[in-house]
Amino acid sequence: MIKSPNDEGRPIIYAESGKNRQRRVALLFAGVIEDFLDSIGLSLDDFCTSMTGGWCFGYIDALRAAGWQTTLFCISRQVEASTHLRHTPSDTPICLLPVSRTYVTLSRDIVDSYGKLSHQALSHATGLRRITRFARREISPYLATPIRPLVYQLRRERCTVILTQDYEYAYFDICVLLGRMLRLPVYATFQGSTGGGRRLERLIRPRTVRAANGLIISSDGEAARVAERYGVDPEKIWRIPNPIDLDLWRPLNRDEARRQLGLSPQTRIVVCHGRIQMHHKGLDVLLDAWERVCASSSGHDSKLLLIGSGSDDAILRERLERLGSSRIQWIEQYELDRTVIRRYLSAADVYVLASRAEGFPVAPLEAMACGLPIVASDIPSMRNILRDASDSGGLIVPPEDPRALAEALQRLVNTLDLRRDLGRKARRNVEERFSIASVGWQLDRMLTPQ
Repeated sequence: MIKSPNDEGRPIIYAESGKNRQRRVALLFAGVIEDFLDSIGLSLDDFCTSMTGGWCFGYIDALRAAGWQTTLFCISRQVEASTHLRHTPSDTPICLLPVSRTYVTLSRDIVDSYGKLSHQALSHATGLRRITRFARREISPYLATPIRPLVYQLRRERCTVILTQDYEYAYFDICVLLGRMLRLPVYATFQGSTGGGRRLERLIRPRTVRAANGLIISSDGEAARVAERYGVDPEKIWRIPNPIDLDLWRPLNRDEARRQLGLSPQTRIVVCHGRIQMHHKGLDVLLDAWERVCASSSGHDSKLLLIGSGSDDAILRERLERLGSSRIQWIEQYELDRTVIRRYLSAADVYVLASRAEGFPVAPLEAMACGLPIVASDIPSMRNILRDASDSGGLIVPPEDPRALAEALQRLVNTLDLRRDLGRKARRNVEERFSIASVGWQLDRMLTPQ
């Protein structure tokens, strides 16, 4: 366990005028940080010293560009008291908060890998035991957040705004309450979590969502769902996308990238990178589609390149062993070095995303910034990214449709001029809409009182 002095009981006294008060965002990572890191095979040390990219660090960069400082708050099982670290690549302070001991006790044996309480926890319980487990399942999420340490650290860091990773978590409800107590505005960004299935959450969540100062929802479908389900004032919904660092994510020389990676200059490569989650990411659909591509293509060499790791590594490994295809290559690791991912993207011809659902995915933006045309399933977030269809740099296909996905992939794999045209449009799309500066300006507009 990582230990540090427990100073939450000491009073903090400071005074600042409104004019001189710093602009600091408390950015709260959803759930227990180790649950997320374990799912991709990384350690807390990896997170602090090497992890970059994604929505979280993109937001930190965008906020910095707009003149905001950020402290990243994470709940951790590895600390017994609040512990201050630093994210080395972005030079951002990280405050690790200890998991509530009451939560650990009450949620034992009824928590899944992402810190949400499992419905299966009740399936084998009867009588009083079932009632007790049901009560634990309802209450435990609200006990996960260590309230007293969080309040102390928010004051210690002199945070002026709270921004949470998603609004359908119990910790968001807690943050809205704390915001009222501390007179801090509370915002939330949508990164793909839709839940709130427990009865207590269904009772509380509509009130806290409406009480939030603003919600960042880029997806049309999700914005409509939230407005209808919770009765949110449309003026509180900000249509701000996740940002992309265009200095990092840029195309490299294709032949040189392939030489460095040991890939054949003649092979036509379709690439996909990210967490390995078979159903959520639609990897089963992608593999079915790729079998069709391989069965129908002739006269050229093609390869599907998968990069990443996750909770379904074993399932993917078994599926690939059954297929036994030499035209699928899996780089089985979560690659922390973004320049390595950039090299793979620059070496590829087409990027594919077959997901059934996404919040606002950063991976396809990285590919588009590297000049790759996109083939993506028709989900709300991708519809927003490729809002002008092919003029935005990609092709949209129905979700869960291997035939349509295969046809779109074949069309791009077989047509060099189309690949080049869509690749240019993809890069232009991210330059105009998803840059650090553009997103930072939009976040500043939201967070700065008019």
